[in-house]
Amino acid sequence: MNSPRSKKAIYFIFATIVLDMIGIGLIMPVLPDVIRRFVTDPGEVSELFGYFIATYAIMQFVASPILGGLSDQYGRRPILLGSLLGAGLDYIFMAFAPTLPLLFIGRVVSGLTGASMTVANSYIADISDDSNRSANFGLVGAAFGIGFIAGPIMGGLLGHFGPQMPFIGAAVLNILNFLFGIFILPESLKPENRRVIQIRKLNPFTTIMNTLKIPGMAIFVCTYALLFLAGNSHPSIWTLYTEEKFDWNSIQVGVSLSFVGLIYGMSQSIFTKKLVPLWGEHKSLIIGIFFNAVGFLLYGLAPDGWMVYAIMVLSALQGLSMPCLQSLMTKKVDAHYQGELQGGLVSVASVTSILAPVIYTHTFNWGVNQPNSFFLGAPYYLAAAISALSLILVRKALQASNQH
Repeated sequence: MNSPRSKKAIYFIFATIVLDMIGIGLIMPVLPDVIRRFVTDPGEVSELFGYFIATYAIMQFVASPILGGLSDQYGRRPILLGSLLGAGLDYIFMAFAPTLPLLFIGRVVSGLTGASMTVANSYIADISDDSNRSANFGLVGAAFGIGFIAGPIMGGLLGHFGPQMPFIGAAVLNILNFLFGIFILPESLKPENRRVIQIRKLNPFTTIMNTLKIPGMAIFVCTYALLFLAGNSHPSIWTLYTEEKFDWNSIQVGVSLSFVGLIYGMSQSIFTKKLVPLWGEHKSLIIGIFFNAVGFLLYGLAPDGWMVYAIMVLSALQGLSMPCLQSLMTKKVDAHYQGELQGGLVSVASVTSILAPVIYTHTFNWGVNQPNSFFLGAPYYLAAAISALSLILVRKALQASNQH
């Protein structure tokens, strides 16, 4: 599993995930300006901004099991390369979309191609074994963090040259990685591990239900969903929360989010490699979720803005949770079902991405209207409670698996 070809493949998957995240972050700083090309009312711009983000999550929910199933039948390589090329061309289309409906059509396509995360995770599962599985999935988390840091910064810089430039930048990066993959990316799924997909099984709800039916998987999937729901508190509410509580401006908000990405990426890439072999996956998972819950609680309680940076560092061990959880789940299915499993998991994550903004903004609005400033932290108290519930569930799951 440590051959030069395998290492090149991991680098490619790493780059693909980074590009997915950069592509999302690149356009965020200029997206309001792009929408203002078509509408001028500030309220309508804000509304359309939310719809634009939700469209991406909805399409990922629909497309993830489809791409996962296709990769189980035809292999990971053609689906990954096709997604990268499609994303590159789609960003060019969105850069010059002449009408608002066409811009939204472009976003629909970007959601479809962005669902390649399913296939990337399946590729990682294919080329990993017990000695490196958690570390490889930790690399996936690091890619998320890097993309989360770099995307908004690059988008802001490119946006100075016009609102179309971040889209063009995202297109160039995806097409370059497509060309890179043509030459260095081997197929990871052996012919004997492939299976013919059935169209009716590509329904995302069916995929989720099939995933839940895998023996011993349901509690792990519920834990996965709860962790994603808690984690989506940051993109859903961080800007509103820090502006209201600490009176931060957009630069302070952007720097803090970049620091979140930096800490998260470092913790997933370094801690999983160093600590999981020392503690084992079960103990590492429990520790990671515990620090996840503590971190969210402290975010809600912090009286001063500078404290959130200390909390980020103190709760960095939360980065252990997701790689260990994904590793444990991949061990429960055969190689030819990895695509369906990853498709189900991405669909679950997409559902939380759709629900989280509604849940946390309503919780925030409730807290703002309370007489005591303590309640401003209500969204993060809720995220902490969700994390604590996931900790209870996963402890039960691990105890049950230890008994078999």
